[in-house]
Parts: sequence; C-alpha cells; structure tokens
Amino acid sequence: MMEKKYDIIFIGSGHANWHAAVALRQAGKTVAIIEEDTIAGTCTNYGCNAKILLDGPADVLHQVKAYKGVGIKGNVKIDWAELMAYKQKTITPIHHELEKMFNALGIDIIDGHGEFVNKHVMKVNEKEYYAENIVIGTGQRPAVLNIPGKEYLNTSRDFLDLPALPEHITFIGAGIVSLEFAALAHQAGAKVDVIEFADSALRGFYDKYTERVVESMKEQGIKFYFNEAVSEVARVSGDYEVTTKTGLRIVTNYVVDATGRIPNVEKLGLENAGVAYNRRGIEVNDHLQTTQANIFAAGDVIDKAIPRLTPTATFESNYIAKLLSGKTKAAIVYPPVASVVFTLPRIAQVGVTIQDAKKEPGKYTVKTIPHGQRLLFQTKNEEQAEVTVAFDSDRYLVGAAVYGDEAPELINFLTMIIAQKMTVADLEQAVFAFPSQTIGMLNFLEGSLKAG
Repeated sequence: MMEKKYDIIFIGSGHANWHAAVALRQAGKTVAIIEEDTIAGTCTNYGCNAKILLDGPADVLHQVKAYKGVGIKGNVKIDWAELMAYKQKTITPIHHELEKMFNALGIDIIDGHGEFVNKHVMKVNEKEYYAENIVIGTGQRPAVLNIPGKEYLNTSRDFLDLPALPEHITFIGAGIVSLEFAALAHQAGAKVDVIEFADSALRGFYDKYTERVVESMKEQGIKFYFNEAVSEVARVSGDYEVTTKTGLRIVTNYVVDATGRIPNVEKLGLENAGVAYNRRGIEVNDHLQTTQANIFAAGDVIDKAIPRLTPTATFESNYIAKLLSGKTKAAIVYPPVASVVFTLPRIAQVGVTIQDAKKEPGKYTVKTIPHGQRLLFQTKNEEQAEVTVAFDSDRYLVGAAVYGDEAPELINFLTMIIAQKMTVADLEQAVFAFPSQTIGMLNFLEGSLKAG
C-alpha cells in the first residue's frame, strides 16, 4: 500500500540534497527527505564543521610558534576535553535547527533506510513512497582495511568525537584527512605517526608544496613512514601494535584508518530501479541524471572527476533545484573548484594544476611568487609562504597553488580571478584593504596578468 506521493524524494539530507529540497519546496513542490542517520549529513555533523572548529586552537598555536623569539614568550596548550565539550555544544544543535527549518517549510522527513522498489517507489520501514523524481545524495563513508585486527581501527568520525586525547596516535594513510588530523593531534599534545603505502603524501596536489608540508610536520615532531603497507593491528597490553609487511612495528594508543572513502551505494536497491553504478559511485550524465531519467544523483556518491567537496555538492544541489523547477534545461557546467588541505601550514590549489601547466610550456606560463620572503610583515612571520600561478597564452590566470597559513583566503581570491577571467583593469575597479596578503598578491600578479 502506498503511504504517500511526492513530487521529489531525496535520499540523504546532507549538502548534496537539502539545498535543493528547500528550494524546490519553496517553489511549491511536495518534498520528502529519507534519512537513516543524523539530519544534515557528514560534513555538518561528523566532518568539515567539527574539523575546522577543533582546528582553530591548533592553528593559533601554530602561528604563535612563528613569533617565538621575536615577541612571544611562554607556552600555551590545548585542553582537549574542554575543546571537545565546546565542539559538542556548538556542533550538535545545528542538525536540530535544520530539522526545524525543514519541518517549518513542510518538508517531510522519513526516518530510516530507503530502498528502491522501482524507479518511482522507495520503501522505508516496510512503507512505500512514490515520487515523480528521486535524488540520491547518500555520500561516502570511510574505507576500512580488510586486515587482521580491523576491529581496532577507528575512522574520522570516531576521531572527531574523542572525549580524551590519546598520548600516541597512529594514522594509516597520508591523504587529506590523515594529515589534517595528524597536524591537529600533534598541536594538541599527542605523539603522532603516519604510515603510508605510497612514496609520498597528498597525491594530486602540487608536489613541491606537499613535500614542504611533510618536511614541516617532520620538523614539528610527526613521524612519517612511506612505502609501508599495514598488514595487521593487534591488542598488546592495553595498547595496539601496528605491523607492516616490511616488519615495521609501532605500539600506539589509538589507530585511525584514513585510507580513503567509498560511495554509499549498497543496499539502496539500485538494481531494482535500473540505476547503474561502479566502485567509484553512481554514473550520471551532464544533467546529473542516472541511467533512469527521473532519478538524479549529487555529491560525493557520484562517479566524477571533479573534487568531492562540500561546495561541489552544494553547487550540484542548487543545479538540480533549478533543473527540477524548470529554471534551466542546460547541462551542468562546473566553475573552477578550489581545494584546501587544512594542515599546519595549509596548502591549496585551483584550476589547471601546476604539474599539468609545466608539461605544456608552449601553452602556459608558470611563475612562483615568494611573498613570504618579500612581505614578511603581512604573512605573520611566515617566510616560506609562497604561491605558484599559471597563465594561459592570453595572460589570463588559469591555475594556482598556495603554500602558507593564509592559503584558504588567498585561493578564494585567486579562484574569483580565474572564474571571472579578470584582468588588471577589472581588479583596479576595487580598492582592497591594506596591509593584507590579498593586496600584496595583487601587486605581484599585475606584471603577468592580462592588462584589460
């Protein structure tokens, strides 16, 4: 028996879905959201928000150390238990507020696991719900190594909810999550190890800057073990022993598996609806339609080359809202997508990668801007702060990589220039605040950027 009919049903309530759900409800559509976990999804509850809140004090301590011997004396430390209590107080209410907003708008929330009966019908807790269109935004989850002792491995979600900080933490993997958490844990006072199967960290980012980040973290006291494949984790006298295939053994208090994330496609009944997927996620066309024209997908669950980030998921959600409300029929066109790694120091990139630009010297011009050396007073004593940029043959900025504590803000500024194909004449129409790294960067760009 059909419980209820809707114009659109969303599977999942994270950023990939809820923006569209709100916009479509405001446009007069009948909307429901199926959610089996916490309203608002991973980023809001167990990911980005919690991470950046906990990172705040660590970032402050990191910057304080840059002034040791030139104006700062004494030690400041992080009280992890107090910080975690603050995190719970700040982050926990967010999903309740969003749920109130959904209810006030008239969006139905269906609690439980959703499974396709066919391309128009979802089953939740033995009840069936019909929709003209269905949007899948189930995201990803942490991968877990299939090794002896895998039950002792913790995920990013576990780490971000630790009531007390272990004395010694070992991270498996040297990707974004691992290095961000390693930097945070070290600043909070833990001894930290990072074990990586490959020979380098943060693959996909500019190698010059990833190597600098690793060296900086080593200098701070974090140990890295590259070319090591973890083969087992065992319980030893109340602690854990991590063993690799080469025979490396590390005894630690806590182990985090940060070896990657996998799409949540299982047990959705996608076969019942004729929706194609693979190990990388759900297959979609340039309108975010799956192999069924009335079923769409958004966010990290999609098989895509574009970076899997919260802003990307939000962009896709807003696009689906326009599509299903009749405001557009055009294919989705992604703007330049900026990526940031919140290590200490930070790195970021956008547009054409520096690696790719260097491979085509006839097409791109690559320049390095050592603004940390030239503008030390603006970079908070961060001498190594640096930006590498790529210009096309018409002298438009098309790519950038940033190393330094202000990388998130600088990459946003550079992303705007790339996205809008801005010239020097365009930038001269604004008067920026001084002194700042942004205006300093503008001065360096003027000599290479298209005049107007």
